[in-house]
Amino acid sequence: MPALSVRSLALSVGLALALGAGGLAAPASAQVTAFKQAVAENAARDEDIAAYYRSTKFDHLWTGPDDRARLEALLTALSESDDHGLPAAKYDPDALMAKLADAKTPRERGALDVEISRVFLSYARDLQTGILTPAKVDGDIVRKVPYRDRVSYLENLAKSTPRAFFRALVPQHPEYARLMREKMRLEQVLGQGGWGPTVPGALKPGASGQAVVALRNRLAAMGYMGHSASASYDADLQKAVQLFQMDHGLEADGVAGAGTIAAINTPPEERLKSIIVAMERERWFNRERGARHILVNLTDFTARIVDHGKVTFETRSVIGHTDRDRRSPEFSDVMDHMVINPSWNVPRSITTKEYLPLLRRNPNAVGHLQVVDSRGRTVSRGAVNFSRYNARNFPYRLRQPPSRGNALGLVKFMFPNKYNIYLHDTPAKHLFSRETRAYSHGCIRLADPFEFAYALLAKQESDPKGFFQSKLRTGAETRVDLVDPVPVHLIYRTAYTTAKGRINYRRDIYGRDGRIFDALAREGVALRAVQG
Repeated sequence: MPALSVRSLALSVGLALALGAGGLAAPASAQVTAFKQAVAENAARDEDIAAYYRSTKFDHLWTGPDDRARLEALLTALSESDDHGLPAAKYDPDALMAKLADAKTPRERGALDVEISRVFLSYARDLQTGILTPAKVDGDIVRKVPYRDRVSYLENLAKSTPRAFFRALVPQHPEYARLMREKMRLEQVLGQGGWGPTVPGALKPGASGQAVVALRNRLAAMGYMGHSASASYDADLQKAVQLFQMDHGLEADGVAGAGTIAAINTPPEERLKSIIVAMERERWFNRERGARHILVNLTDFTARIVDHGKVTFETRSVIGHTDRDRRSPEFSDVMDHMVINPSWNVPRSITTKEYLPLLRRNPNAVGHLQVVDSRGRTVSRGAVNFSRYNARNFPYRLRQPPSRGNALGLVKFMFPNKYNIYLHDTPAKHLFSRETRAYSHGCIRLADPFEFAYALLAKQESDPKGFFQSKLRTGAETRVDLVDPVPVHLIYRTAYTTAKGRINYRRDIYGRDGRIFDALAREGVALRAVQG
């Protein structure tokens, strides 16, 4: 619905309400009493709404003669809910306006005032902190959503400039605005019929023919090169393929292999779904991230240090395996220390599922690990009858002492959490050369852990490298506290932007975004095509 029609109707409805209130035959006091009784009765079904109206002695918020600006701002916002990837039918401004026009009596206006508050609260929370409850969609999304108190929405609206209030509901991080622009661009792409025919198969530089023309045309439609009638896979086309590969997390070799072609042939509808999901995720993440923070995007296999909105350090990462019980969770916490020359205390799940069966068959198996009792003492393997134990009653734990071959490498970065997730070094360096890097038991392995440590220590040490290396050379397990703890955010984005606004897409390796979009669709979120 155009904002102008909303605005015009809101004003005319407000005027009608004001005139109607003065033209009723009943005494003014009786009208007020009837209105307030209706408000109290209808608000009683929602504790927060009831609390707000009690605090105002059941006064009007939307349907009084001085509520026009507030009403207009709400109706305009609801009419634009599609722009945010919200379920427009859930708020139905047309139905509200019809009810406004039909509300003739004080009781009808009182009931309607409460109904509008219900719609407002639903919209305000959906826009600010998301439609879905993350953990209900996927149990590994354990992010704490920063929900606001519902009564505060009503209280703050009542004392705010309405338009400014609704603008402030929108997540303020620049990422949200950039995603929204990309959403609108893709909707126009859909309105124009998409990116044209798909590319029939893999191609290499030097190839020619109609398949190359299809590749060239599709990349041109996506904005990676200009249009051309050439049928050869030349240097210009190779460069365009490389740019596309960089934006999609693929090896940027300029060869349109099977993986690259699959990404190129992904329809705009699927990209639009990724954008809508990313916007919902931004709403879940609508909080202060920290002037300095660590951002780990699981789908991008990277870990970054961000200072005042600028990436100041970046390294490749390995994340949890795609097996259901090894996937890395999504959450935020605070890194407060690192451990140089760490021991690896093997998680009990790994001990009992992977190592105990080996020890039952051969007590000398996994000889690099120490057997430790409940008091922290190393126990001789010869003194343990492993065949007596199972996953439930095994009384020991396993530990790998500090060494270059330690599973955690030579340093780990701790943000203590109940999921036992941290960032660490690894001796398995060869995995970082792979395009897809999901191999761990859930923790995040870093390709450049020493440099990561130097960057963190630079805030508190005049010679961070020298300090780190002096601790490393001792070979002893050493804890180093961060003077200024750093927020850590493990996120999952199949669509994200750079600071300059360039859009990037990644594979949905855990299938989480697919589940999120399906859940959004069940709530009424729909794709739309925009003409012109």
